[in-house]
Amino acid sequence: MAPKRRRMTVILVALGLLCAAAVLALTALEDSVVFFISPTDLAAQAPNPDQRLRLGGLVKEGSTQRGDGAQCIFAVTDLETAVPVTYTGILPDLFREGQGVVVEGVMGADGRFAADSVLAKHDENYMPAEVAEALKKSGHWQESAETPAKPGCAE
Repeated sequence: MAPKRRRMTVILVALGLLCAAAVLALTALEDSVVFFISPTDLAAQAPNPDQRLRLGGLVKEGSTQRGDGAQCIFAVTDLETAVPVTYTGILPDLFREGQGVVVEGVMGADGRFAADSVLAKHDENYMPAEVAEALKKSGHWQESAETPAKPGCAE
């Protein structure tokens, strides 16, 4: 085999292996990808059953209720649409009505979002980028508005 032909064969084999590795990596990551969605987007298109999602927005004023045991029921809104959420566990200390929140879980058949994790904003100057973008898109973003903290289920 001529050196030029051998070099071309090595390059083609290396490119083939690189492509195969990329396909395997993307296939492995596909199951762990969680998409962000706003309440309005969720209402517009129903997700696949058992599809993991991150739902973000504000905790709707007056929506928090205690369920059985450590269960908390509340609604996440982008000030256009509200989605009821159920969560069992200890809520973050900063969880309050009117505050930014991102919940991760699946949409139940009963129309409630079953969250298995709740992320609350960590100080008065922060809101998750996805939540801020969804509020800006809906026209309800107020740069300097701050809602006073009210206790919710995390009392």
